[in-house]
Amino acid sequence: MGEMEVRRGRRVVKLSSPDRVLFPGDRVTKGDLFAYYCDIAPVLVPHLRDRPFTMKRFREGILAPSFFQKDAPKGMPEWIPTRPFRTYPREGGSRIVNFPLVNDDLALLWMVQMHCIDMNAWYSRVDKPERPDFVLFDLDPPDGGFALAARVAHYVREALERLGLRSYVKTSGADGIHVLVPVTRRSTYEDTRTVAERISERLVEEHPGEVTTQWLKRKREGVYLDARQNGPGRTIASVYSVRPKPGAPVSTPLRWEELHEGLDPRSFTMRAVLERVEREG
Repeated sequence: MGEMEVRRGRRVVKLSSPDRVLFPGDRVTKGDLFAYYCDIAPVLVPHLRDRPFTMKRFREGILAPSFFQKDAPKGMPEWIPTRPFRTYPREGGSRIVNFPLVNDDLALLWMVQMHCIDMNAWYSRVDKPERPDFVLFDLDPPDGGFALAARVAHYVREALERLGLRSYVKTSGADGIHVLVPVTRRSTYEDTRTVAERISERLVEEHPGEVTTQWLKRKREGVYLDARQNGPGRTIASVYSVRPKPGAPVSTPLRWEELHEGLDPRSFTMRAVLERVEREG
């Protein structure tokens, strides 16, 4: 496969090493990933636009160590906008980071050129960085526990409906599930985390053995509801992101009636998702 490129006027993204295999067990290449994101961009980019973006880079594919990069790298095209925000690293102190913004298809494809497999952005946008626009319920089941995760996701949906809240569901791309609740941008991250914690604690009481908020994995019994993912600077793999897992599964939005215990989340491959979007929008 020769060099691939996409051009918009004077802006251009050239893909180097398109034959580089990123998913060894499936022979999925960097060029395959580039072609998928080129096609899926119209429905993916709106979920990234104006959100600070964190690059998770897999230079040697999914079997080698990856690394996170928040600061826009040297050599990034000047037409990709950035916004500065103060961050607080785990090792202490603070620093100003210039986050890239993936606001169009060319910016998305440049991230693929930089070996980003999934696309990770904040829960809030640059105009109101302290005001998230959704609450996340991150469902982490035990190994091979997608069926249980699907059941618990419906418990979450029912609890939210009792509060008059509408929710949306997507596969995480592995065995997990993400339930998102849109909120007006008046709430703080502390507010959204509190809501997620209270609902999760109630579900633990109602469904012991199926739902847990136990952080230590060895002590868990059931699906872990991780409310702590609601916080400033946290990121989530966007809908339609390819995940760095065997089979190159895609994090796929579903209608609630599609989510059942017999669903295979790994059936949502790049080809299957493109066909689904073409068929259903």
